[in-house]
Amino acid sequence: MATLLYKIGRLAFRRRGLMVLLWILVLGGTGVAASSAPPPPADTFSMPDTESQKTVDLLQEKFPAANADGASARVVVRAPASGKISDPDARKSVTALVDDLSGAPQVVTASDPFASNAVSEDGTTAYTVVTYEVTAMEVTDKAHDALLKAAEDARAEGFKVEMGGDAIPVEQAAGGTAESIGVGVAALILLVTFGSLVAAGMPLLTALLGVGIGVSAIAALGSTLGLPSTSTTLALMIGLAVGIDYALFIVSRYRAEMAESRDREDAAGRAVGTAGSAVVFAGLTVIVALAGLAVVNVPILTKMGLAAAGTVAIAVLVAVTLVPALLAFAPFKVLPRRDRKRIAGKPLSERQQRKAAKQAARQRPNLGARWAGFVLRRPAVVLLLGVLSLGVVAVPATQLELGLPGEGTMAPDTTQRKAYDMLSDSFGPGFNGPLLVTVEADDAKSLGEAVVAELSDQPGVAQVGPVTPNKEGDTAIISVVPDEGPTDDQTKELVTDLRGEMGDVGRDQDAEVLVGGQTAMFLDFSKTLDDALLPYLALVVGLAFLLLILVFRSFLVPLKAALGFLLSVSAALGAVVAIFQWGWFADIVGVDQPGPIMSTMPIIMIGVVFGLAMDYEVFLVTRMREAYVHGESSDQAIVTGFRHGGRVVAAAALIMTSVFSGFIMEDNVLVRMIGLGLALAVLFDAFVVRMAIIPALFAVLGDRAWWLPRWIDRALPDVDVEGEKLSRRLAEVPRAGGPVHEREYSG
Repeated sequence: MATLLYKIGRLAFRRRGLMVLLWILVLGGTGVAASSAPPPPADTFSMPDTESQKTVDLLQEKFPAANADGASARVVVRAPASGKISDPDARKSVTALVDDLSGAPQVVTASDPFASNAVSEDGTTAYTVVTYEVTAMEVTDKAHDALLKAAEDARAEGFKVEMGGDAIPVEQAAGGTAESIGVGVAALILLVTFGSLVAAGMPLLTALLGVGIGVSAIAALGSTLGLPSTSTTLALMIGLAVGIDYALFIVSRYRAEMAESRDREDAAGRAVGTAGSAVVFAGLTVIVALAGLAVVNVPILTKMGLAAAGTVAIAVLVAVTLVPALLAFAPFKVLPRRDRKRIAGKPLSERQQRKAAKQAARQRPNLGARWAGFVLRRPAVVLLLGVLSLGVVAVPATQLELGLPGEGTMAPDTTQRKAYDMLSDSFGPGFNGPLLVTVEADDAKSLGEAVVAELSDQPGVAQVGPVTPNKEGDTAIISVVPDEGPTDDQTKELVTDLRGEMGDVGRDQDAEVLVGGQTAMFLDFSKTLDDALLPYLALVVGLAFLLLILVFRSFLVPLKAALGFLLSVSAALGAVVAIFQWGWFADIVGVDQPGPIMSTMPIIMIGVVFGLAMDYEVFLVTRMREAYVHGESSDQAIVTGFRHGGRVVAAAALIMTSVFSGFIMEDNVLVRMIGLGLALAVLFDAFVVRMAIIPALFAVLGDRAWWLPRWIDRALPDVDVEGEKLSRRLAEVPRAGGPVHEREYSG
């Protein structure tokens, strides 16, 4: 592996113009494809092999008109104080409102609340359902304005009017803010780390190019593959972070090779051969973690994971090919100014000479080496404190409650949330989450009436609607309103009980009775994710474990890496629960409404964090392995690994944290949760697990940490990530030694 990447690095360095041109052409090609591609379809949500999905499929087949893709809005009207909707003047105003809504652009119909039994028992509140001929994404601004104007006209007459549904426009903050803040902070960290504008700009440039290609490819393929809109956000989030980090490690290794007076092309080849090998395997772990989302068997998650995995693959290719090409354009400007002068044979200033003399006299190790020495002196204390601190932060994760977003979880000042609360107050908590029972039989209406009678006696049921058969009479639907709200535990128990009892009814009558609806779909979704979590962890951790055995040729190193990941992700989940579910520090983070954690969040975060955790493991421990293979003791290898890689890993973690933290300001609740969770997980994993707990374990285990049975060692292919074979092959390559000619130096 190292030898192949060494050749690729040298080739890219020599053919720098061609390599840059090729990547520019790829970016331009994907950009053109994205701009000419048709818009992607509206996000579709499906849950294969669940009862709620069977209900949806049945309705699409038997009631096609009732399952049109058109958007809808529910306009809720409450009479002025002490008034009734049924009062003559109020009734006239509500009828005028319905007429205005019916005549709005793109509207098919607006229901009459007085004819559809949509008036509350106390007579104060009514609602009308507005259906559109187009999807929510296709509702025009003119149609939105007409809807909002009709509501304002009714408000002007003293009515309280609020609206919900997918046809209601959701206010969004201006795009690009999160990415800009993250990239800006990353640039500052890179500048402080490298002390060179060119070296700081190179990882940013390559990361942005890789993300541009990945996002453009997603846009180009969105319509063909049906990629959800959230795929772009996840790919952007992950692509920026890993793209910057992968380039950072290669540039850092190039600077280290140049500091040893190597030839420029050879230094670039060695950097790609060693750090590039770590990049490839780190990227593979991220790709495995993201692609592994397919085992959840939720199509939208599978597509999101594969899209993000593709972006990571592009980031790896950019790092090992474009970075050495760019280094060829500025081989010296990526170095600190003092090193440029030393390599060029130019005299240092008096101040630089004094500083160099003091450093040589002290021979003081850098901060990374000093930290490693501290851990080696007190491994048990560091290990105990690290595990206990993460364990305490992880405690709230034991109270994790999963759910899906809805209008009931929106901010209290939104019209959607106000409409939701008005309906709950006037029609009952369960009105916003009705269940839909479908009956498929030869005489569906007769069996449906028997089902209605049984449902009416069921505890937890507030209201049962009439039987509505289709034209053929072989299928009927029944609406059921629970006593409690969609997220209440009693509603969950009701769904479980109804499915058991209705299933028995269907079997007795040689028919099929299903319980579905949005509430049931949400419950099925959460259960599917819960059931898939352990198989997903087993698959992802198992495959990554095998990869890390190849990299480190040890059993205990991959095992420690996996256990450390569990600690960091548990602590991050605990913090997310405390903030988003319990409401701690809600004002600081900007949480408008504490509530259940979104069902998709934990499994997405686990997949991403596992990949990133293995990044730090590979980058930091590879340096230790390299030193150990070349003859250093186990303890000294730890110090060497931190001396060369500690600062860079810390910078990489801070960069990822800044990128992820920027997404906390997004309006999308799922994106905000993932952004905060990933930012905290990176901090916990990099600074507590990888830079404290792991070296402490190495110190306790000593040489045993690198143990692997000989027969397994002989059976495994030698991927040479640490570059041992490469070093032997290049042992005869002379160093540049002398000063660089003035014509070669551009510093």
